[in-house]
Amino acid sequence: MTMPKTWPQDREVVVVKVLNHPRERVFAAWMDPQALGAWYGPTGLEIETLEAVLCEGGHWRFDMVGNFEGKQQRFPNLMRFLEILPNERIVVDYGTPEYDDPDRFYMAITFDEQADGKTVLTLRQLHPNRERRNAVISFGAVEYGLQTLDGLAEWLALNRPV
Repeated sequence: MTMPKTWPQDREVVVVKVLNHPRERVFAAWMDPQALGAWYGPTGLEIETLEAVLCEGGHWRFDMVGNFEGKQQRFPNLMRFLEILPNERIVVDYGTPEYDDPDRFYMAITFDEQADGKTVLTLRQLHPNRERRNAVISFGAVEYGLQTLDGLAEWLALNRPV
């Protein structure tokens, strides 16, 4: 899948959160492997970082681990960093650790600082097709994205600047 110059809305999932912190601090929480592993992911899942090279051209390989129906489950993930503009934007290719995973998608994370010092964080996912987008929405992508950003807000409130 090649990243298009424009993102068709019928393949897109967008999640937005206003954070009570300056964008430099919010951006730093994405670029610190220890911080990222502490707050990232939906409620009820722990992150186990297997490898983290958080720079343009780098990657983050991690497992989301949680109990479902009384059984521990592990969900392998690979996020490849395609573009990093400090304090402005991160663009990643995201999916399973399989490089040819047909369900991989792009995600652009933007950091817009407001006049009051708060940051509007926007996650824009671009899925390979409309059917895959609809499937992840049905699975809970929007709610899980909001839970992830709530985790970031909580982490920022409880931890000193990174």
